[in-house]
Amino acid sequence: MSQTRGLGAEARRLAEDERRSSNWKRWGPYLSERQWGTVREDYSAQGNNWTDFPHDAARSRAYRWGEDGLLGVTDRQCRLCFALALWNEKDPFLKERLYGLSGPQGNHGEDVKEEYFYLDSTPTHSYLKGLYKYPQAAFPYDRLVAENRHRGREAPEFELVDTGIFHEERYFDVFTEYAKASPDALLIRITVANRGPEAARIHVLPTLWFRNTWAWGRTGEGYWPKPRMSAEGEDAIIAEQDSLGRYRLHAQAPEGGALPERLFTENETNLERLYGVPNRARHVKDAFHDHVVHGRRDAVNPERVGTKAAFHYVLEVPAGGSVRLSLRLFPEAERPEVLFGEDFDRLFEQRIHEADEFYDARLPSTLPEEERRVARQAYAGLLWSKQFYHYAVQPWLEGDPNSPPPPASRLKGRNRDWGHLYNRDIISMPDKWEYPWYAAWDVAFHMIPFARIDPLFAKEQLVLFLREWYMHPNGQIPAYEFEFSDVNPPVHAWACWRVYKMTGTQGRRDRLFLARTFQKLLLNFTWWVNRKDVDGRNLFTGGFLGLDNIGVFDRSKPLPTGGQLHQADGTAWMAFFCTTMLSMALELAQEDPAYEDIASKFFEHFVAIVDAMNHLGGSGLWEEEDGFYYDHLWLEGHDVPMRVRSMVGLVPLFAAEVLSDRLIERLPGFSKRMRWFLENRADLAHNISYMAAPEGGEAGGYRLLAIPSRERLVRVLRRVLDPREFLSDYGVRSLSRVHAEEPFVFRVGHEAHRVGYVPGESDSGMFGGNSNWRGPVWFPLNYLLIEALERYHHFYGDSLKVECPTGSGRMMTLAEVARELSSRLCRLFLPDATGRRPCHGEDPRFAEGPDWRELVLFHEYFHGDSGRGLGATHQTGWTALVVQCLTDAHRTQG
Repeated sequence: MSQTRGLGAEARRLAEDERRSSNWKRWGPYLSERQWGTVREDYSAQGNNWTDFPHDAARSRAYRWGEDGLLGVTDRQCRLCFALALWNEKDPFLKERLYGLSGPQGNHGEDVKEEYFYLDSTPTHSYLKGLYKYPQAAFPYDRLVAENRHRGREAPEFELVDTGIFHEERYFDVFTEYAKASPDALLIRITVANRGPEAARIHVLPTLWFRNTWAWGRTGEGYWPKPRMSAEGEDAIIAEQDSLGRYRLHAQAPEGGALPERLFTENETNLERLYGVPNRARHVKDAFHDHVVHGRRDAVNPERVGTKAAFHYVLEVPAGGSVRLSLRLFPEAERPEVLFGEDFDRLFEQRIHEADEFYDARLPSTLPEEERRVARQAYAGLLWSKQFYHYAVQPWLEGDPNSPPPPASRLKGRNRDWGHLYNRDIISMPDKWEYPWYAAWDVAFHMIPFARIDPLFAKEQLVLFLREWYMHPNGQIPAYEFEFSDVNPPVHAWACWRVYKMTGTQGRRDRLFLARTFQKLLLNFTWWVNRKDVDGRNLFTGGFLGLDNIGVFDRSKPLPTGGQLHQADGTAWMAFFCTTMLSMALELAQEDPAYEDIASKFFEHFVAIVDAMNHLGGSGLWEEEDGFYYDHLWLEGHDVPMRVRSMVGLVPLFAAEVLSDRLIERLPGFSKRMRWFLENRADLAHNISYMAAPEGGEAGGYRLLAIPSRERLVRVLRRVLDPREFLSDYGVRSLSRVHAEEPFVFRVGHEAHRVGYVPGESDSGMFGGNSNWRGPVWFPLNYLLIEALERYHHFYGDSLKVECPTGSGRMMTLAEVARELSSRLCRLFLPDATGRRPCHGEDPRFAEGPDWRELVLFHEYFHGDSGRGLGATHQTGWTALVVQCLTDAHRTQG
């Protein structure tokens, strides 16, 4: 366990978990924030997931494939779940889950409308802390829908704060903390603070329930007989399940108060409410709503048994005061002598100390306190966003024996070609509300910061997506549940290579991990070559490739013009894939010469792609006049450049790898074939003439493989570093700002397709949702650009300097440019002299409010001019890359 090195209790827990001597990760924050509205819960004829299972049905309909909850936890198979339910005596129903607008309701797509924050977590979740801000006035469900419905795409989203509901600080801060006494025993602490000027009452229902695995008529793995909960004594709920055994949940009375009432019902659908037919169970999923909100005492089971139970606290919280609740969940065999008291509080303090100790060992001691706070919250969000994800396509297509059969259209619809896919794992999610399903290329970026705190999890996740029950038999990696066959950028190899290098020193790295991933990535590479190079010309057209909404056309659909689109990014991604696979093969060849052959193949592939990109048909996808790479439309024998200066033209910079002459000399087979190729393919040799080290020997002993020549690299960077084009105060924009005044227009018949710079929310529904690559700053591609600049500097050294910013007269090496871009990305989250963090926009609460100003949100992307956070509010996965930027010295050189 190379990453533990005596770093304290949490590191030892990680080591025990890796050895499987203690299952410290069995319990964690694995509940989704939203299970309703997902594809896997959609059983409609037309695949309308938002309307088939809306938020209003979530409290009444039993989920088929998972569970959701408010700041909750569950075991790794999502059998037994714990989360909060709240009621302020104003809302029409209990607050059991986060609310947000569905895709069709929002003027910029789906959007959560709540204020919640992930504050802390260790990798084993031995300590967890989260915060939910619950308004004391009635939650404005209808107003949020109505206002956003009336707003067009040109207007910003109407948010919860815009309703005025937080006026005079009339809300509760609900903090939830978990501390593990053992792998299976959890201490739970709920602190309710009244931030308002008057005393206020709140109902708190810590809820325990079993995921419904028994009602579908299936048996086998993941399906168990119906479990049982019951009351025992005055303060206990007993939960019994075949595979978990017998668990106990105990509650303590609040200071000066009485023990809470215990409520029981079944986690079964309320058929009568939803469909107007008789219920199968007398007591149903939404019974606690009827009991607490409507006073229906007969809604809950008077015999105090069921599959869902809760303690019902009614708290009067004084103005500016707080109330603390304590609970304990543990297996019967681990019952302590004393449930609560000094030992309970002491364990929390110990786990908090251990969390501080763990991160102190992984963050530079010189990191300032504010940067340290941002890094800790970024890691917290990354870890809280792990989720139990269950989706087996074949049973989903077929339907269940005890349920109405799915419509026949399902067999011709979404994901029908992925019948082999079987997912039932803990997976790192982009955002557990907005994207509570994995996206393959997001996961690759997530694993970079994960590698620093939990290298085993990082490697296991990367291997998981290459397993035969994930990867298609044809070699494709599943994209995301809305369309597994869509095409994400091929960054999985890069992530495997980076994690390999980050999780061990030279000579002590995990070769087995590298070899396992390399073999499966060969299948993925073959799929790309066979399916995406339509004409065999080494120019690739890969679909939307993650850059949805950035181009002239929706690249996932047939072109309205006919013809083919040769993609600068698609082709460059393949070159990037090649250089990464080449580096992996050369590493493996040092111990197994058989890999030298495949290394030669990737070298030849790369040179052929570079030739096509730079010279095919004259200048390939390079436009000499503009000094930029563009997509080209090949139509009726004509090659038409799509002159949109966007991230599409920056991806070619990523495909750069520095090879050591010393390494090449140690591999005689590869060295011989490379020399033969250079000598016998003179038609391609001119494209790799810049492989040799520059004269003068500054980079002696190294060779560069890259798409742009030195001159072309400098020309592209001139635009990248120009504030009038790509360079913002907060990173590199996804579209040149020049298109604000000079939009690109392409006419097809009577239609005009227009691309203009939009720094904030999308003004186009081309790819649906809130997707917008027409101006904002996105972390993942900024990060790849920074890494590429570091590799170029490794080769060119101080011999290559560029003006940064363009027009400033200030010359920088490429390493200095990389640090400058990294610093601008960090600036998004750090307070300025007025206390304002750009990511929070103009919201004064985060600059002035004592209970807000230390809170940070890690959005999906950021306004290209102001840095305001946009899109999913908790996409901490790839935005957690800010930790790498804050701790630059922790990154290994490529």
